[in-house]
Amino acid sequence: MTSKIIVNNIEADAGVSTVTFGDSITVGNTLITSTSIGIGTTTTAGRNAGVGTANGTLIYNSTNGLVEVYTPIGWDVVGKQTNVISATGGTEDTSNRPGWKVHTFTSPGSFTVTAGTNDVEYLVVAAGGGGGGTLGGGGAGGYRTGTLSVSPGTYTIQRGGGGSGGTWGGVDATQGVPSFITNPGISSITATGGGRGGGVSPDGGSGGSGGGSKFSGTAGSGNAGGYDPAEGTDGGDGNPAFPYRGGGGGGASDPGTPGSSGGAGGDGSSSSITGSSVARGGGGGGGEYYPTGVASNNGGIGGGGGGSSGSRAGDAGTANTGGGGGGGGSTPTTGYAGGAGGSGIVIIAYPTT
Repeated sequence: MTSKIIVNNIEADAGVSTVTFGDSITVGNTLITSTSIGIGTTTTAGRNAGVGTANGTLIYNSTNGLVEVYTPIGWDVVGKQTNVISATGGTEDTSNRPGWKVHTFTSPGSFTVTAGTNDVEYLVVAAGGGGGGTLGGGGAGGYRTGTLSVSPGTYTIQRGGGGSGGTWGGVDATQGVPSFITNPGISSITATGGGRGGGVSPDGGSGGSGGGSKFSGTAGSGNAGGYDPAEGTDGGDGNPAFPYRGGGGGGASDPGTPGSSGGAGGDGSSSSITGSSVARGGGGGGGEYYPTGVASNNGGIGGGGGGSSGSRAGDAGTANTGGGGGGGGSTPTTGYAGGAGGSGIVIIAYPTT
């Protein structure tokens, strides 16, 4: 036989200040004592399968060792029980930057935080735009770096692919593909693909950094995402006078050079997030109308492809740098294709202690 006590109301009387029900009270999985409250324990799977989702619901999640509360945007960590991140995803390295773990993504994937809530460093570089099939250099992919607060959960990673080079009198080059880190409703960092170099359509395309124009066009604008600090720079205008040189694509730190000044791609920026300094985000060099067939090799520092001076195609941007493709060259009778943009990269790093 079981007993129960039902109390609808307790009122204090003169000289009475406490009501005592033994040493503790147990309600389901919740234990209340004179010195503590023990809340229900479950796993992430159990939480997702059946725990109530009323705002303010508290649990202890034994999967990640954290106290969590349900909020209007989903489950969140109560306070910061630990600031040491544990995560998986991409190519993982703990040796080149002592005391840090670095996750490098050169293909799409997931960054999964299994424990900890803290800031991580990130570098997100979008893919470079393709160089024009005579003559504009492709713009570098948008370059973004900073810190991002993460907590247990899965973050989708996209590493953008490079834009294709244009062909002479055929098709325009294409813009690079964006790169991003995102956990919908929690946080997101996106870098814009680099603008295409001018060719069939003479104007350079806008993007993370703008593409350089054909000799007769206008350069594309950078920082298409409207970010502060800017993710890139503008491309360079072409030179309408002989030798009809295309403008250089913009780079992460410097704009593309106008064709009248050589048409070099703008330089990228350097980061030591992996433990050593690496330049990325160089703009593609502009191509040139000239019959010598000598490469101009004027891609921006950080993976920008060199433009061609004469009878050959522009160089491709370097893979995993977001470098813009070089503009194709041209002779009096034949034009040549632009180089493809370099693919982007996503890197995340955080202390291991």
